[in-house]
Formats: sequence, structure tokens, C-alpha cells
Amino acid sequence: MFLIVGYVIILGSSIGTYAVHGSLAALWMPLEYVAIVGLALGGFLAGNDIKVIKSTVGALPSLFKGSKYNKALYVDLLAMLFEVLSKVRKEGLMSIENDVENPHESPIFSKFPAISHDHHVMEFITDYLRMMVGGNLNAMEIENLMDIEIETHHHEVEVPGHVMSKVADALPAFGIVVAVMGVVNVMGSVGEPPPVLGKMIGGALVGTFLGILVSYGFIAPISTQLEQKAHEGSKIFQVIKVVLLASMSGYAPQVAVEFGRKVLFSGDRPTFSELENELKARKGK
Repeated sequence: MFLIVGYVIILGSSIGTYAVHGSLAALWMPLEYVAIVGLALGGFLAGNDIKVIKSTVGALPSLFKGSKYNKALYVDLLAMLFEVLSKVRKEGLMSIENDVENPHESPIFSKFPAISHDHHVMEFITDYLRMMVGGNLNAMEIENLMDIEIETHHHEVEVPGHVMSKVADALPAFGIVVAVMGVVNVMGSVGEPPPVLGKMIGGALVGTFLGILVSYGFIAPISTQLEQKAHEGSKIFQVIKVVLLASMSGYAPQVAVEFGRKVLFSGDRPTFSELENELKARKGK
């Protein structure tokens, strides 16, 4: 939503203010537009393999959706982990074996569709719960493994943002390429009348204008938003990590989820009372 609003403001501030004292027709140079788009697309395809191209294209629709990572989602996550760990504390680790092996049929996980429908999150939870069920664990080794997995995941989701940043960096240079091509064309027409030469020179400068505007006004914001979403999406794994490690260290479920609550960003973090009341309310259902 804000991406669209930002685009409207950028266009209004650039082309809109120009239209007050200039002719918009002077900016209509179709071949320059085609050249800029073609150079940007060609650079994108030439500089990345098929996996990166697919992940980048697949990440773009998320820019037009609101963030799912909010206080309600994290309360659901902490409540779900609390129920799992409470069951373990009362009935033993083997009691969650079926939940771990068949998470989509689990009576616990199915109560939290916002979490259970996220494949990566559920895989992370069930993999480490499975290790807990499997036998004695060294908490330090598990923590190191979790850190490596989180780092790997973060690196993967950061790729689209980095790719779009590279495209944004290249566009001003592509604009100069288009402008130089236009100037070369002008040099071959020096015998034309001044009005004709002026139009040709103006057309050449449109290439530079387009490269800079598209880079900093359109592609760079996409890169920034993709990077922000990558950072935001990694927080949920850190919450799961500290809760499970606290449980492995012998802390009670109530205390373990408090560890997870403290990891959250301040804007998404429920207060101690809010989480406690929510857990009590769900326990009574």
C-alpha cells in the first residue's frame, strides 16, 4: 500500500512539477523507455541464475500485502509452544511424537492455523522437537545448529533484496548509455535546424532522466522493502529458538515462553500480563 502511495508522490513530484512549466510530450520517447527496460531486464537475467530469478520474482507480490508478523501472530506462536511444552512436562517427551510426525493432524498445531500453515516455521519447530524426543541433547550444540539454520534461512530470504539493489545501482549507468546513444545520433545530424537538434538532444537526456528516476524512485524502494521483510521474517525463528532452548535447560513452560516474548520487537511484543491472560484464557477452553 505505502509502496503505491510513494510511487504516486514520486511521479507527482517529478513529472507533475515538470508539467507546470514544460511539455510532457517532450518526455515521450518510446525507444528510450524500451532501451532502459531492456537493459535493466537483460542485466537482471545475465547476472543471476534461475534459482535467484525465481526467488526474486516470487518475492515481489509480497510487497503489496500487509505484514503477517504482528502481535496476534506471536501470541499464537507463544501459546502454541506453551501447550506443546506443557504436554511434554505433564506426559513426557514421547507424548508429542504423533504431533511432531503428523503436524497437520495434531490437535495442538491445528488450533493455530496462522502458524501451522507456514511450512518453514512448522518444519523448524518439528525438526527440533523431534530431536528432543529422540534422546539426550547437548543444548550448546543444538543452539549452534539453530543459529546456522537461521543464518542460512536469513541469507536465502535476503537474496531478492540484494538483487533488486544491484538492478537499482545499474540503472543510472544504463541511463547514461541511452543518453550517449542519443548524443551519437545527434552528432550525425549536426546539419539539421536548431529546433530539430534541440528535440534530439532533449530526447537523449530523457534516457539519463529515466535511469535515475526508475533507479532511486522505483527500484530502490522495492529493494529496501524486500530487505525489511527478510529481517522481519527471521524474528519468528529466533523466538522459537530461545523458547525451545529454555525448555531444554529445564525451565517451566511459562518461563520458557517468557524468554521468547522478550526477544520480540517492541511493537510486536505483548506485555507480560497480556500474554499471561491469553495463556490462561486459552487453557480454560
